[in-house]
Amino acid sequence: MDYDEIHRGSVVVDTHCDTLKCLLPVFTRPRDSMWGDRSKMGMGARSSLGHVDVPRLLEGGVTCQVFAVSGERSRTPSHSLRTALEMVDRFYRECKANSDTIVPATTHGDIIRAKRDGKVAAMLSIEGCDVVEGSVDMLSVFHRLGVRMAGLVHSLRNELADGVADRRTGGGLSELGVQAVEELNRLGMIVDVSHLSDEGFWDVMELSKAPVVASHSNARAVCGHPRNLTDDMIRALAEKGGVTGMNFAPAFVHPRRATLEAVVDHIDHIVGLVGPGHVGLGSDFDGIPSTPVGLEDATKMPGLTEELVRRGYCEEDVRKILGGNHLRLIKAVCG
Repeated sequence: MDYDEIHRGSVVVDTHCDTLKCLLPVFTRPRDSMWGDRSKMGMGARSSLGHVDVPRLLEGGVTCQVFAVSGERSRTPSHSLRTALEMVDRFYRECKANSDTIVPATTHGDIIRAKRDGKVAAMLSIEGCDVVEGSVDMLSVFHRLGVRMAGLVHSLRNELADGVADRRTGGGLSELGVQAVEELNRLGMIVDVSHLSDEGFWDVMELSKAPVVASHSNARAVCGHPRNLTDDMIRALAEKGGVTGMNFAPAFVHPRRATLEAVVDHIDHIVGLVGPGHVGLGSDFDGIPSTPVGLEDATKMPGLTEELVRRGYCEEDVRKILGGNHLRLIKAVCG
């Protein structure tokens, strides 16, 4: 099989990047050198900073890129909603300025049309519902603004749930968190379980009536970081029709040496547990200080296809892993 032909013919979906932070001055102060100051550059021109811009997405064959918005509680504690809205505004300004190459997407059909037209489909997600500032009604506002995926926490505990980095209490979802899951289901927004405490994950599995995503988490059995999912979690996610997106953060990939091949080891493990229908990509580009060898930025995505083909995956399964599984989930929840 010609891996490049398979890659270019596939719908490639990446369910998480933090590029919008790179474009917002509040996040690009000198101490944040891991991102560099791209706030005046935009996404339309190729950059040597970070991992994602439109030219690099196109070169890497990425059909749909999901862009996270957040309040980053540790930096903007008093105005997380405002920060998130500023990120949403910057997203739409970038899409308008580069409308010949990138287009906002809220549905499965939008992504298919973008693929047909040779453009990047851009979706919005929430990383941490701190941004609703205690009001579940704000989720409806974000839905009207085009957001179609939401993670309840961003590792730290908030009013909705305990996060994976703030879990001493052993708590899961609060009553407000329960209401948020119910509202996300009602609105047709995908619930994202990445960053939740283990107890919060199981609460979502019990509560959600729709399939859910772990937008950027790996397999804990392969690399024992708490941000990764246990085998039981992966099975439960699959039974609900969900998908786990492979995160490229080196600490989540391998305890000593993170490489493209080590990322595919996580894919192998998940496929061995639940088959090829419940794993995809969720790079965390522009939100990680370094990358695995071979996955230095979005242009390197075809290397994953090459490695999957080398390991004997059939074309149908490669297409599922690259984006078909995420596409199915988006269609099931968002339309």
